Amino acid sequence: MLLKRFVQAACAALVLAAVAPASAQQVLKVGSTPTGIPFTFLDTKTNQIQGVMVDLMTEIGKDAGFNVQIEPMQFSTLIPSLTSSKIDIIAAAMFITPPRKEVVDFSDPIYTYGEGLIVPKSDTKAYASQEDLKGEVVGAQVGTAFVDALKKSGLFSEVKAYDTIPDILRDVNTGRLKAGFADYPILAYNLKQGAFPDARLVASYKPVTVGSVGIAVRKGEADLLGKINASLARLKANGTVDKILDKWGLKG
Repeated sequence: MLLKRFVQAACAALVLAAVAPASAQQVLKVGSTPTGIPFTFLDTKTNQIQGVMVDLMTEIGKDAGFNVQIEPMQFSTLIPSLTSSKIDIIAAAMFITPPRKEVVDFSDPIYTYGEGLIVPKSDTKAYASQEDLKGEVVGAQVGTAFVDALKKSGLFSEVKAYDTIPDILRDVNTGRLKAGFADYPILAYNLKQGAFPDARLVASYKPVTVGSVGIAVRKGEADLLGKINASLARLKANGTVDKILDKWGLKG
């Protein structure tokens, strides 16, 4: 009788051991910004980070077999948080650039665009290039590829660095800033919501800094990067990526 109970207990333990790995999926922390709508943003109704990159990371997690935990943070703190292992992945409106590739590894490209130019609505000039604003004070978001390029151009009397894109929009909207440069899709989406009625996106402007958004992981995380790229390829092939882009007003 004792032997029979021992065998039953051993069998039960084996069953539990077999089931546990399937139910206890790995949870990876994903850094995203609360102000990069429609890529990532804080939905005040749900108090959750939403957007293109959140939807995409959720689908990648389902496909690759891990759960994602979204961690909201400022754009400028994303890479330091990744390299110090506070997070495992960056999913935001972050361009794949050579300087960044020296510090982190990126997935295959997801979406390509350049900077947009915003000015007060009262300024009706058809700006075509940055040279048209030579000598002016302009603004851009700290930590972005745009702010560095604007400073290096030497065209402007000052390039103000802002923590968030809505901060740039507010100063342009009130006339405190002559012009602002930021991610074109984010500017377009913000203006579409109607919160900045006295700012306009300059349709005639041609971007200088064009890049592709990618998902970032720590250097040496080849296995994780391989899983992300494999899932991304499948999601591109089956139309999931295009559906997510369309959902948030972006063209795939």
